[in-house]
Amino acid sequence: MMTVASKNRAVVTLPTDTQIMITREFDAPKRLVYRAWTTPELIKRWWSAKRGEVTVADVDLRVGDAWRWVMVTGKGYEVVFYGEYLEVIPNERLVFTEIFGGMPDAGAVTTLTFIEKEGRTTLTTLVQHERQEHRDAHINSGMEAGMQDAMDLLEEVAVSLM
Repeated sequence: MMTVASKNRAVVTLPTDTQIMITREFDAPKRLVYRAWTTPELIKRWWSAKRGEVTVADVDLRVGDAWRWVMVTGKGYEVVFYGEYLEVIPNERLVFTEIFGGMPDAGAVTTLTFIEKEGRTTLTTLVQHERQEHRDAHINSGMEAGMQDAMDLLEEVAVSLM
């Protein structure tokens, strides 16, 4: 397992040639972290990582139904992610396909697990790519800095719900 250096509190590891694992603790109960992750108006407050404006946060939180998040960057570029929910266990686990509009052939299956201990939540995100080159493109995209900032904002949103 290889570890990618992180400047913030999320830890990014590469468990296999096709996986990315992100682990992050939040100072909020899991029901609030889950709510911030799955509620459109709350997604709009954190997902852009202050790199633009979230213009679409569609969430149909049922197995077999879709999600779609769109951000317009400060430079005017549209960034689109979308997919389908494969498993939904409220406040516990989400499994969904995840496709970046710029690389639609490089989709992944993402599993989020929310674990609470003493009012704090550990969110584990496992991204399973089909091929190593897709995993590597994901890692080399510069995603980590934005992810770190988005996770900080996700925590702020979750804490604001307390």
